[in-house]
Amino acid sequence: MYSYIKGELTEILGADQIVVEANQIGYNIRVPSQVLDYLPTTGAEVKIYTYLHVKEDAHMLYGFLTRDDLEIFKLLITVSGIGPKGALAILSVMSADDFRFAVLGDDAKAIAKAPGVGAKTAQRVIMELKDKLSLEDAFEQKLSSAMATPAKNIANTKKGEAVEALVSLGYTSQEALKVLSGIEITEESQVEDILKEALKAMAFL
Repeated sequence: MYSYIKGELTEILGADQIVVEANQIGYNIRVPSQVLDYLPTTGAEVKIYTYLHVKEDAHMLYGFLTRDDLEIFKLLITVSGIGPKGALAILSVMSADDFRFAVLGDDAKAIAKAPGVGAKTAQRVIMELKDKLSLEDAFEQKLSSAMATPAKNIANTKKGEAVEALVSLGYTSQEALKVLSGIEITEESQVEDILKEALKAMAFL
């Protein structure tokens, strides 16, 4: 029904709700908690991509700063046992890029960090969505995410380069992502050092 709402950010209600006024209507929108770090000050204009969830007793709007985050949210709510609340919780602890890498790398622990999402649910998310995501899409999106800071973009770029290098050595992309998920990659990390750590870890798989 609504593709996005563009208007004045009038209120921030707690950790996961905002009010955006457009055409003299105030829209109460639930957002991932990390969105609050990227919002402008109240009174400024904001554009929120939205999803309208309709229940018998309520109509609720969920909002995101990028269309990519919205698409991941819509994918998540197709998973059995994951409703809008669970999907929002997952996107509150990880970006859309990190979520793709977690699914493709079988990193259930990262997904299970979301409040209310246990290990079994995280495994179900991976099982049901792995075939709907691709490594190529993950690489294409990792630099365009408006949710990521420049340092995070750089770290994701190096992670992508490391995956490509490991795949060229004969490892599968899933094996590469799984090993790299256990390695801390920062803006200062060098790809060569990341590969050395990854290859050491591969020996224990």
